[in-house]
Amino acid sequence: MRETAAVSIFQGKVAVITGAGSGIGKSLAEELARRGARVVISDINSGRIENTAEGIARSGGKVTAATLDVSDYEAVKSMVEGTLATHGRIDYLFNNAGIAIAGPAKEFTIEDWRRVMDINLYGVVHGIAVAYPLMVKQGWGHIVNTASIEGLVPFPATVSYVASKYAVVGLSSALRIEGAAHGVRVSVVCPGYVRTAIFADSKIIGMDRQNIKGLIDRLGVTPEECARIILGGVERNEATIIVTFYAKFLCFINRLIPGLWVWLMARNYRKAVENGMIR
Repeated sequence: MRETAAVSIFQGKVAVITGAGSGIGKSLAEELARRGARVVISDINSGRIENTAEGIARSGGKVTAATLDVSDYEAVKSMVEGTLATHGRIDYLFNNAGIAIAGPAKEFTIEDWRRVMDINLYGVVHGIAVAYPLMVKQGWGHIVNTASIEGLVPFPATVSYVASKYAVVGLSSALRIEGAAHGVRVSVVCPGYVRTAIFADSKIIGMDRQNIKGLIDRLGVTPEECARIILGGVERNEATIIVTFYAKFLCFINRLIPGLWVWLMARNYRKAVENGMIR
């Protein structure tokens, strides 16, 4: 275990992480375990979450794993309450599970819209609905919700994802105000591109999957680097944790010249449609 200031913060703490079978969630679980936390991890993919748990255990970490669909409130409730019963408290909740559907909004079915909202928004709501009252009763805790740069700056071709992430940012910002009165901290994570499997695993409509992957490969950071940045933000109790220079640059431009980004995106989207890159 590395001897850093972070050890004293996470050492012996109980951290619940959803969507920990791969990507950011997996790296968060591994890094928290390295820093001495007891991690309770879950994912909808049973094979992936078992692999994550086995890796953490082999490295000497303390881990409990479960297969979980965060869109199922009763399942989330059972997992969080089970953690409380086993460990006596919950110090950190990382609402990290998420999916994306990419393509023109005119092609989305109502099922597409609902699936994204059920995972990305209600998955967060379900975690908060159970864990937040418990943390208020404890008098401490830190909820960390994974949103996206697309929750701060609008993007076309992922409209349902953008809608869900804007909602998570607003929810987190408002809950942070309430939580402060009860000793409960709330942060929202807004990564730019991270080299995860989210788009490889996601439904793509009327677009070339390789174009998306190429952009992520060029501008993205590794999940491990992302996890370290997130935990640094948690240590400092940052309200909004923005990951990658690209994401920070977009936020800066959007604040400085609000209409510029929209104009650029509209122009690029029109060109993509005209060139047949988007159906």
